[in-house]
Amino acid sequence: MSLDFILTLLFKTPWVIGSTVLMGSLSLLLSPFDKSGDRQCKIARMWGRMLLFGMGIKVIVEGAEKIDLSKNYIFISNHLSYADTPVILGSIQTNFRFMAKSGLFKIPLMGTHLRTANHIPVSLDSPREAVKSLTEASRLIRELNLSVLIFPEGGRTMGQLDPFKDGAAYVAIKAGLTIVPMALIGTHEAMPMHGFTVHGRTVTLRIGDPITTEGLTIRDRDALTHRLRETVLELLGTPVTTYTQPL
Repeated sequence: MSLDFILTLLFKTPWVIGSTVLMGSLSLLLSPFDKSGDRQCKIARMWGRMLLFGMGIKVIVEGAEKIDLSKNYIFISNHLSYADTPVILGSIQTNFRFMAKSGLFKIPLMGTHLRTANHIPVSLDSPREAVKSLTEASRLIRELNLSVLIFPEGGRTMGQLDPFKDGAAYVAIKAGLTIVPMALIGTHEAMPMHGFTVHGRTVTLRIGDPITTEGLTIRDRDALTHRLRETVLELLGTPVTTYTQPL
């Protein structure tokens, strides 16, 4: 039995649960007075930092100066761990919303926060419903003047970078927003996908150069999706293959 396991069982897990109940309750209390959801997002950022402290995870942020806090973006990142959410929440200074599976909006407490804070649901039940959801998401992003975080792999991985789905490129093009690519390094080791133990680690959030969607159309989404994955691979320090625009 490792020290990390004992600390997770006796301290880290109760800290995560207690912090989530406390900040989730505060968010719900504020929700009737926060139609924009901005205050609830600030509470979520505080919650993220509380979780990182309790889990013993320190974050090095590289490239934060590339984000203009006066602008809205589509943020994208690889997805390795449940720790990714607090790492990004606690490290990005601008308010942003998550684009999440619609099923999460049905979970008690979590679903209420997601709805009242203007996070955006996406249905994955069928290709037709997915396109409809992405189109509606693009409209909401423009209408509510939001920044949004999307994990284009569609879920957590075991450490590798899976192929990207084209939803992030689709939404960014339709909403007319610049994309900020990011790479998470070390969160899989800090909190493995199928593990219980939380390991105190220093992880890195590496932010890349913003990628404009100006002049692009929906027909360009596949090429843009490929470019986004190549960029994240470069941020991770992984060699990329040459890509040729299809005719």
